[in-house]
Amino acid sequence: MKRKPAVAGQFYPSSPSILSRQVKGCIDENVKKEKAIGIVSPHAGLMYSGPVAGSVFSRIEFPHTFILIGPNHTGIGSPVSIMSSGEWQSPCGELKINEDLSWKIMDRCDIVREDPSAHAMEHSLEMQLPFILYFSHDVKIVPITVMADSPDICRLLGEVLADAIKDNGDTVTIVASSDMSHYVSDSTARAKDRKAIEKILALDPEGLYDTVNKNGITMCGIIPVTMMLFAAKKLGAEESVLVKYMTSAEVSGDYDHVVGYAGMIIKQVK
Repeated sequence: MKRKPAVAGQFYPSSPSILSRQVKGCIDENVKKEKAIGIVSPHAGLMYSGPVAGSVFSRIEFPHTFILIGPNHTGIGSPVSIMSSGEWQSPCGELKINEDLSWKIMDRCDIVREDPSAHAMEHSLEMQLPFILYFSHDVKIVPITVMADSPDICRLLGEVLADAIKDNGDTVTIVASSDMSHYVSDSTARAKDRKAIEKILALDPEGLYDTVNKNGITMCGIIPVTMMLFAAKKLGAEESVLVKYMTSAEVSGDYDHVVGYAGMIIKQVK
């Protein structure tokens, strides 16, 4: 089964040449690369969040497989939806799904359901593909969208991912797709987002979940990021680094209604 692009021509150019040129403008070719257990990467329109996503993907060694976890904005499909086979298409190429790892995840947790309908129109994972394809057409993916919302489910799913990765054998990086604060002033976004970022820097999934909810931080990927942190800790994560933060105001000039974007790397210490 092929999953076709849903937001090409809207969130990013549908022309392969124009898309490649815009992605290249977000990439740092000279930065030192490092192994990552997990990353946080945004998913807004390329012109807004591309510099943050590009900065993160520029800095990591590419694994055999990316597990892509994103929020389900459409409300379509199961609470935790996976695609276990096929390819995801993009104007610049396509990426194959790691079927073996997908089934290892589903076999360990019955709330992870095979449901392509959840992915058909969802943009949060699709926005990662142009950056992945810039560096590699050979890496595989495991796409997962989530609507389930509780710290217990985040812990369960995070530990399931960690166990499946340990059993898999190949190198895996978990990509948690999330934007930060939505449609508040630039100063409010920066203040609120800093509270959430501090919990990610502390590798504190419970603290992140509580902080976002108690402070009314409109971080759409709170569940993917919390899941990723639980998985990363079980996989031996020791350090979290903020690579880049910005708001949409830096592009739009509108400082009254912004969206925040954070790019982060979670890793072991050498």
